[in-house]
Amino acid sequence: MEFKNNTKHRYKTIQGLRSFKDALPTKVKNIIIKKGNVYSKILDNWRYVVGDELFEICYPKSFKNSNRFGDSYLNIMVKRGREVELEYSKKVILQKINNYFDGETVKRIKLTTFDGDLEKAKEKRTFKTVTKNRYIKKISGIKNDKIKKSLSELSKFFNKK
Repeated sequence: MEFKNNTKHRYKTIQGLRSFKDALPTKVKNIIIKKGNVYSKILDNWRYVVGDELFEICYPKSFKNSNRFGDSYLNIMVKRGREVELEYSKKVILQKINNYFDGETVKRIKLTTFDGDLEKAKEKRTFKTVTKNRYIKKISGIKNDKIKKSLSELSKFFNKK
């Protein structure tokens, strides 16, 4: 890889291979960053993070990234009457998640209770697809058809999970 000063522009350019992150358009990068790589990885590894006993009574509802107004937190749905078990294991869950991401990605956990069956509560989630309306509009604004198609297929994959 060779660094090259471009005389017509004020930025330095790098000649050679680029990372995949740099090859994506800015709109696509913003969608991926906002929707969250963290939340999808937490969903994939949820059974490992909480263990088999807590896996049956709770699931992650949402992840809010940190901003200048507040810390990052993970919102977890818990069956009514079983909150105490999860409350005692909060520190262990935070520690496992932060060890998995090699840093302090989640600073606190919020608990929300629900009545009834876990499967029914999972169906009543606030989003039916990973890409909400505003993200669908952003995806439709992308000019490259291949990237647009691959992002729509990616959202279909998340729907199946």
